[in-house]
Amino acid sequence: MADYDLIIRGGTVHDGLGGAPRIADVAVKDGRIAAIGNVSGAAAEEIDARGLLVTPGFVDVHTHFDGQCTWENRLAPSSSHGVTSVVMGNCGVGFAPCRPEQRDMLVKVMEGVEDVPEVVMTEGLPWNWETFPEYLNALEARRFDVDVAAQLPHSALRVYVMGERAAAHEPPSAQDLATMRALTAEAVRAGALGVTTSRNMLHRTKAGELAPSLFSEEDELAALADGLKDAGRGVFQIIPAPMGDAASEFALMRRLAERSGAPLSYTLIQMPTGDENAYRTSLAALDEAAEAGLQMRAQVAPRPVGMFYGLDLSFHPFAFHPSYKAIKDLPLAERVARMKDPVFRAQLLSEQPEDGNPINVKTARAFQFSFPWSDEPDYEPDLAETIGKRARAADLPVEEYAYDLLLANDGKAVFYQPAANYREGNLRAVREMLGHPHTVVGLADGGAHYGMICDASFPTYFLQRWARDAAPAERIPLPQAIAALTSEPAALAGLQDRGRLVPGCKADLNLIDLERLRLHVPTVRHDLPAGGRRMYQGADGYVATIVSGMVTYRNGEPTGALPGQLVRGQREASLLAA
Repeated sequence: MADYDLIIRGGTVHDGLGGAPRIADVAVKDGRIAAIGNVSGAAAEEIDARGLLVTPGFVDVHTHFDGQCTWENRLAPSSSHGVTSVVMGNCGVGFAPCRPEQRDMLVKVMEGVEDVPEVVMTEGLPWNWETFPEYLNALEARRFDVDVAAQLPHSALRVYVMGERAAAHEPPSAQDLATMRALTAEAVRAGALGVTTSRNMLHRTKAGELAPSLFSEEDELAALADGLKDAGRGVFQIIPAPMGDAASEFALMRRLAERSGAPLSYTLIQMPTGDENAYRTSLAALDEAAEAGLQMRAQVAPRPVGMFYGLDLSFHPFAFHPSYKAIKDLPLAERVARMKDPVFRAQLLSEQPEDGNPINVKTARAFQFSFPWSDEPDYEPDLAETIGKRARAADLPVEEYAYDLLLANDGKAVFYQPAANYREGNLRAVREMLGHPHTVVGLADGGAHYGMICDASFPTYFLQRWARDAAPAERIPLPQAIAALTSEPAALAGLQDRGRLVPGCKADLNLIDLERLRLHVPTVRHDLPAGGRRMYQGADGYVATIVSGMVTYRNGEPTGALPGQLVRGQREASLLAA
């Protein structure tokens, strides 16, 4: 009889805690790390890891798989980038709690805020729950290629408690606040990792209506904080107003952290306009909060926060022109053929965009600030090479120039627009935020923005760009970089049983060929419910990914194993040896 279920032999083991790497074997039994070192004995399966990094599985604390995990078992593309645990329900949006008559409202909010097509959710969501504990029960019956943890979303909670008054942004009554507080505590006691909200005014339905949680006054946010306090655990996740005053936004968050006594995490980026040093104001306030003993963390992105344009994506310069809207539902090849017709071209170029949501029109027009991609992803383009500047150099109207670019590669061309975190055409602000002691790598948004963004590849980019390819002066040491993807986000979420290679911890691991690690250019797949599309970005270099001791991916391909399950509640260090 084998001594272990799995032994990984001779790899360069990183503990995920920032310790020095060492050549060692890793033995796994019953889904946990059984031994690390010179392991004798036999296993049911052995993997030769010589020349490979052996790391803990990556923990992604900012995803939106709330819907995808109800209709799908593979949480791609996150699971293709070494992620073995995801935390969803961020930004105040999700699908529980929800009464039957409120389903359409939550679908429209998710469609607008996170760019998940309505038809995908209409066909995909089973709606076999109403309360948040029932939602967790529904997830507990399912299996995945990663572990899944959930948070309580404020917009769903507000709609559940206030009904139509929530969408109308009416103030809550005292009874409403008491109910929100009680339901927050109930959700956390049932297994939610915390509660989430958003103050981002860009979070709207497709029609332009603001998400229900926006305009919530401090007394309502305080009710959520009180719910965490009543439960005695949980994390408060919030998106502060991106263009709001950084000092006042942080002061509000600090008051919530003080009130709840719980950890608080928030989104931090360098905005493309406004105060260029706002993020530094926030970091300084974060230091002061830490000195006062508050557990506050900023979630930061490891590259520009941007989006893609393309004919098969949610936005391109002509997405809202009347002539294009008339053909938008045709297959891509037919749309390209129509657009190549000179008469159609002339008519479309003569039109102006029309849409009831001004944000949509503004986003489409911002195409002029994007950059064409070819065979390799380029997240640090030369600001002198935007499509708008290329058009001026060619002495062409930007619409005419962009029209022809869109038709390249049979209409599959993609264009990348770096927005936040790229104000001066470099990543100095990103490196500064990554290097702060109270920030955590996050904001990957897996499961969302299917037709706009593909940031679930953050872990791969982070290792490739900052731990391997960066100039020596800005390089992040590899042990520290791996900790940033493993133990640090796990600690933020309260999942102390993973993110570290220590005997007794959960056997979630990656075997990585660091020299071969490489991102692909995103492609479009039509594999969601109702044939819905999503962007997918693959990578080279992941030799194996392991969840609970079972190999889920080999060389980027799924094995079919689905050991992932719902993580119900935070996992304390005392559980490591359980």
